[in-house]
Amino acid sequence: MSAGAGLSRREFLARIGGGVAVLIAVRPRVAQAQAEVQAPARLYPEDFNAYLAVREDGRVTVFSGKIEMGQGVLTSQAQMVAEELGVDLDAIEMVLGDTDRCPWDMGTFGSLTTRMFGPALRAAAARARIALLALASQRLGVPATRLRVQRGVVGVAGDDARRIGYGDLSKGARITQVVDQAALLRQPANFEVMGRSTARLDGRDKVTGAAQYAADIRRPGMLYARLLRPPSHGATLVDVDVREAAKQPGVRVVREEGLLAVLHPDPQGAESALARVHATWRSPDGTLDPENIFDHLQAARVPPKPTLERGDLASARARAALRVERTCRKGYVAHATLETHAALAEVSDGRVTVWASTQTPFPTRERVARELGVELKDVRVITPFVGGGFGGKSADTQAVEAARLARITGRPVQVARTREEEFFYDTFDPAAVVSVDAGLDASGRLLYWDANIVGSGERGATLLYDVPNARIRVGGGAAYGPDESQRSLHPFAVGPWRAPGANVNVFAFESQLDALAAAAKADPLDFRLRHLKDERLRRVLQAGAEAFGWRPSRREGYGTGLACNVDAGTCVATYAEVSVDGRTGQVRVLRMVCAQDMGIVVNPDGARQQMEGALIMGLGYALTEELRFRGSRILDRNFDSYAIPGFSDVPRIDTVLVRNDTLPPQGGGEPAITCCGAAIANALSDATGARMDRLPLAAERVRRAVGSRLSSA
Repeated sequence: MSAGAGLSRREFLARIGGGVAVLIAVRPRVAQAQAEVQAPARLYPEDFNAYLAVREDGRVTVFSGKIEMGQGVLTSQAQMVAEELGVDLDAIEMVLGDTDRCPWDMGTFGSLTTRMFGPALRAAAARARIALLALASQRLGVPATRLRVQRGVVGVAGDDARRIGYGDLSKGARITQVVDQAALLRQPANFEVMGRSTARLDGRDKVTGAAQYAADIRRPGMLYARLLRPPSHGATLVDVDVREAAKQPGVRVVREEGLLAVLHPDPQGAESALARVHATWRSPDGTLDPENIFDHLQAARVPPKPTLERGDLASARARAALRVERTCRKGYVAHATLETHAALAEVSDGRVTVWASTQTPFPTRERVARELGVELKDVRVITPFVGGGFGGKSADTQAVEAARLARITGRPVQVARTREEEFFYDTFDPAAVVSVDAGLDASGRLLYWDANIVGSGERGATLLYDVPNARIRVGGGAAYGPDESQRSLHPFAVGPWRAPGANVNVFAFESQLDALAAAAKADPLDFRLRHLKDERLRRVLQAGAEAFGWRPSRREGYGTGLACNVDAGTCVATYAEVSVDGRTGQVRVLRMVCAQDMGIVVNPDGARQQMEGALIMGLGYALTEELRFRGSRILDRNFDSYAIPGFSDVPRIDTVLVRNDTLPPQGGGEPAITCCGAAIANALSDATGARMDRLPLAAERVRRAVGSRLSSA
């Protein structure tokens, strides 16, 4: 059932058992965080990217390589299947992220689950419905066109007495359907499950504490491991003395090929033993810090890649009646998830089983197999609930460490990072520099746009507006993965962070647009609409403005701002109202309105929750979050110095779902966060007249920028 497992078709069917099984044939590719789904010409077991089975008791098991990390896909995937198959939601059992039971999947990221995987999953359910209707047609002796499905029961139209349930139809059946082309999907006007808010299927377990995460898993005889960690990135171990640690009762010390760990049946015992390991390190010299990193990025001179070129920039620049040049910067940002990375590994009967907090169970399986030198079929990765990922739970070095230690000790081993380790080993959202030079003609219309991006990649660096002369260049590699250009730019690992790169790019572009509107003495909303042809985005801007009651503030120390974007196929606009204390520089967000057109909405409440979560998380990178470091040494190691939004920081939030049933479901987990920095910065400018060019909008920076412009608000 999974890539590399080497299952024959016979073995595959044997695992499914009786009933009706539907496979989805896809080959996903990932390029610049985009994926496309297509049917292969020839089918192999590893091509089966998802399937569902209708069991003989009438219940439906859905197998998906996606994982649940709080974004709600456990529920939305079940809704899609229930809708197309014609069963109650409570008849669905979801199995997620188990490499032995689920077909291969590249991972859960990029707001791809619903918009890329969803259509295939819906097609599989529709195909199962067709197969069951064909069985019912034979059993009831009527054409399939006369049959109707309701709550898992097939009945004859106009004859209530003639009906048969899915469970009875599945008994003795052994049918396998492969979806290799689009199946007939139900239309939004006929939806009974999709498009309706439903309680999350994982909600009760999570609020009662019954939900299990990787660090909650226990196995008989397991050991807890603490590993010796370096004080800085790139540090080398000069000398180590483990004698005192080894004397502790029950402690086992493992030292093998760069791995030094102390293990104990009790986590406190392992912690105590690690404190007794005496190590001497040699750390590399480094002069980079949060202030000079931007000069370093620009001096690196990574060859830029043009992503947009049109018109004649030189001529337009010479003809411009008004020009605005700005350089925007943003430092490194941590994922700061509630759950730290954790994994439990067990070796039994020649197979390795790993329970891991990961967004990428199948790639993690490959890493474990490669590190241990075993075949893929001998490794199983199970993903329980994940306590937040935001792109940070993709590398999963803790899973490899646990697997190595389990094989060495012959006992189940758990590796769970401390909060300090989590900050140290995080793959941070990269620091970036975005420069924009833009100008207006004599009538106040956008004439040219010239943008240069270093460090953040090209997501969110799309010119939404009608500008005849434009160029966008991106240097420094994408925010995905540590390629060579990233290694030369950053003193430690960087990687995807919710809407990778888009947050700073949208901040630079949308605050630049506000600066141009101000220079033209135009209303920021009117200025955008005047240059915007995308009708979807225009509707979203207008819907958000209506809900917000848009108008620039006229009160000293208070301001309103807006920003818009298109991300993951979703049009989004965010409006913010802030107050600014001119004495302290403290910015407080009082209200936010976010409007989205995300196509068909599978679960409205789930969509709103994602929007709200994205906005709250966006307050962090906009106002407080910036990693402190010196060279390759991470200085922020816990929440006492790294400030994320608290309950008292959350403003009133209103969300607007702009209905668009003509478009399949689009991404919902990331779009709303992309506009937060720009909307808040634009509101700050409205309140103070100060145009901030660096995120976060920290109080001391705001105080210096505002100066004596404001009295204490």
